[in-house]
Parts: sequence; structure tokens; C-alpha cells
Amino acid sequence: TPIALGERLYSRWDFKQILHGGYVDIIQPDPSHSGGITETYRIAAMAEAHDVALALHCPLGPIALAANLQLDAVCYNAFIQEQSLGIHYNKGSDLLDYLTNPGVFDYRDGFVAIPDGPGLGIDVNEDRVRQEAAGGHRWRNPIWRHADGSFAEW
Repeated sequence: TPIALGERLYSRWDFKQILHGGYVDIIQPDPSHSGGITETYRIAAMAEAHDVALALHCPLGPIALAANLQLDAVCYNAFIQEQSLGIHYNKGSDLLDYLTNPGVFDYRDGFVAIPDGPGLGIDVNEDRVRQEAAGGHRWRNPIWRHADGSFAEW
């Protein structure tokens, strides 16, 4: 069974021990947490040198997804891309709601094209961002439980 980890690791040094020890088959860094595009690229290259696959973690929205797709395009060991479109914790809005052109993430047969516009290839709907920011929120990391009530993740 392949072992995957890393969405809560934050630097090359966190991944270095895992990769050097041969403890993992797939790493899942999150560029929103692991130092951005350049640092995550370095982590991915380090994993490639250890014959470890890359599955970037991406729960934070359209900018994060666009950044991850750009990384996927240049990381030879990228093999699958997580995204949060339609996921259960996006109540009241979804990641496409924050784009002027939601079609940029048009999935077909399980695949999405790498956005090719300027920058990350997306245009953020700044009016929608301001509208949501005005309302504010008190986000808390949800606690998920199994059907039997036991703790699953936080």
C-alpha cells in the first residue's frame, strides 16, 4: 500500500527526513503552507530525486488551485491534483464563485487544463471577495468523525 503524507509539513527540512528515510511513496505539500511556488518546487524536486511521487494538497480556493496547477505543469513527479470544488465544507460559496471566468477550471473526463493566462492564469472576482470579506466569518477547522462517532480528522 503506497504511503502518502505531507499536507501539514512546512519546509524542505520537514520533508528531507521523510524522503531520506524512505518512509513515503507520495508527498502532499501544500504550497499555501510550504513556502509558496518556489519552495514547493524545491520540495517536489527533492522528492523526484528519491523516486517519490507528488500530489499537491489544495483545499484553500482558486488561487491555491491555480498555483498548484502551474506547479503540476513543471514537476515531472506530479501524478494527481487534489481540489476542493464541491466539497462538503464549502457551504454558501465554492471556489468558482471567486473567479470572473469560472470556466478556467473546466474539468473534462477527470482532467483540467493548466490555466494559460497572465500570472497564475486566473482572474479573481474582487467584488465578490470584498462582499464576502465585509460579512466576515469565524472559521474553525472542522472536526470530522466516523459514523460510529470516533475521531477522524481535525
